[in-house]
Amino acid sequence: MGVKLEVFRMVLYLSFPVAMFWISNQAEYFEEYIVKRKREIFPPDEETHRKELENFKERMRVRREQWRLKEASVESEN
Repeated sequence: MGVKLEVFRMVLYLSFPVAMFWISNQAEYFEEYIVKRKREIFPPDEETHRKELENFKERMRVRREQWRLKEASVESEN
């Protein structure tokens, strides 16, 4: 009985990690979950969001430029 038990245990110990590896690498099995999770983390671009972000960037660029011009004019007066 001892040898049969050891062979069974060895098969069990080796087959479990191999089976988990095989299951986790099945693209069809996890494809829906992965695509759903990716869309939650990185939602598709919406035109309104992109325009708002570009408008914000432009306002910040103009504000930074005005600040730099103001700083340059103060330095030139001194």
